[in-house]
Amino acid sequence: MSIEIDPQPCPIDHLVEQGSDAAAALMLQDRILTFADLRSRVGKLAAWLSSELPTKGSRVASWAAKGDLTCLLPIAAARANLVYVPINPALRRAQVEHILADSGAEIIIGNSTRLLALGDGLKAGTYRGISEQDVLDIIDNYQNRLEPSIAHTDDLVSILYTSGSTGKPKGVMLSHANIWLGAVSVAHYLELSSDDVTMALLPFSFDYGQNQLFSTWFAGGAVVPFNYLLPKDVPKNCEKFKVTTIAAVPPLWIQIVGTDWAPNAVKSLRRLTNSGGSLNPDLVERLRSIFPEAKLFPMYGLTEAFRSTYLDPALVAKYPTSIGSAIPFAEVLILDEEGNPVKQGQEGELVHCGPLVAKGYWQDKETTKKRFRPAPAFSKYPGTAVWSGDRVKQGENGLLYFVGREDNLIKSQGNRISPQEIEDAALETNLVSEAAAFGIYDDVIGQAIHLAVTKTSGVQDAKELLPKLLATKLPKFMQPGKIHWYQELPLNSNGKIDYPALKRGVDQ
Repeated sequence: MSIEIDPQPCPIDHLVEQGSDAAAALMLQDRILTFADLRSRVGKLAAWLSSELPTKGSRVASWAAKGDLTCLLPIAAARANLVYVPINPALRRAQVEHILADSGAEIIIGNSTRLLALGDGLKAGTYRGISEQDVLDIIDNYQNRLEPSIAHTDDLVSILYTSGSTGKPKGVMLSHANIWLGAVSVAHYLELSSDDVTMALLPFSFDYGQNQLFSTWFAGGAVVPFNYLLPKDVPKNCEKFKVTTIAAVPPLWIQIVGTDWAPNAVKSLRRLTNSGGSLNPDLVERLRSIFPEAKLFPMYGLTEAFRSTYLDPALVAKYPTSIGSAIPFAEVLILDEEGNPVKQGQEGELVHCGPLVAKGYWQDKETTKKRFRPAPAFSKYPGTAVWSGDRVKQGENGLLYFVGREDNLIKSQGNRISPQEIEDAALETNLVSEAAAFGIYDDVIGQAIHLAVTKTSGVQDAKELLPKLLATKLPKFMQPGKIHWYQELPLNSNGKIDYPALKRGVDQ
């Protein structure tokens, strides 16, 4: 099936209207939901959500593992004219409480263990916690249904929280048009069809993970929501569900290629997609060796514009380090500090123009003004563009190549991580008086997290206690891989911590 590139977006709850009634839409471990089932359950869930939160634009959050409810929620919330806030299940209480407070979510849905961790907020009545099982029980017996919406496609429909270079996570505001056109774009260039089965390994709190659902449903295909535990479970489920598509990030791919793949687990696979970090040539060769018939799609994106580029699978072997060229509905410019296009081979900032650009940061007008600005006059897309902060250059072949970041944001294991969040967590332990977090290049995970600290005077056992306390304050993907202890941190001429000097000390 050929996906038509139609620039006219729809409300995102119409995604469940794409597949035929009897076709599989969700393949769960114990049952299969057809598109007819999906339409019924989305209608009931939307009606219940609307009764609980009748004010348009109210926020509903989830802090839950992948399953039928987390697949239904973004669609049902949109139909109920609500704004959905998915929270990464890997986050700790402090990050979740910040997201709930910042977004103003009135309801959070999760399992009982996670809800118990939010005791203070629940007791204060700031928001209500409702267990996943209770919601599923409600919609199983709910009588009312909401029909597909006629929402304006520029309306805010979701807030995805992502780390900035400083401070706590920021909420990126997405419209119906952002999400719908992202689904159309990806379904087109991946050549998805109604007989495709996508294994959803990535969290739905990521735009990359969320799009696993939306692009597949746009094409009328089926999704297998899978909570990744052990590498060996991936090939088993590929064989069980005849999976055709896997999306992952480099560290996950390394684990996947390190397990045993039986012929029956490989034969159904048609495509592999990667984002959240580059694939090194060795990993590319291993993927091509294990999955010789599957097309490999390296991709580059940023939450503020969903996705910017992809590399044609036919070019991967020859240009394995390239991030490719613009996806449909995206214009990618490389600009200098004055906002002019750079010459071929010169380095500049990647600026993304077009309808995939998000609506800005939730309740953060100052940062929005810095990153989201009017598109250059020479852009083919009038309106707003986003300045990515990523440095790229264009090769002689016309393909783009990632060079680095303008700020000190850490990109590790497919995650964007704020150094300040790690530093704040370390300082809150009172074990250290100074803290500086930074990333060092690692060909497996992108950047390894390092933390430089000075011990608080008079504190005993700081070296032993700091890693243990950080484990309770930060999610696993934000844990420093190495902690460096200093008598004094190096300072630059302005009296600020000299991060380049710290990095040089590690590199030597």
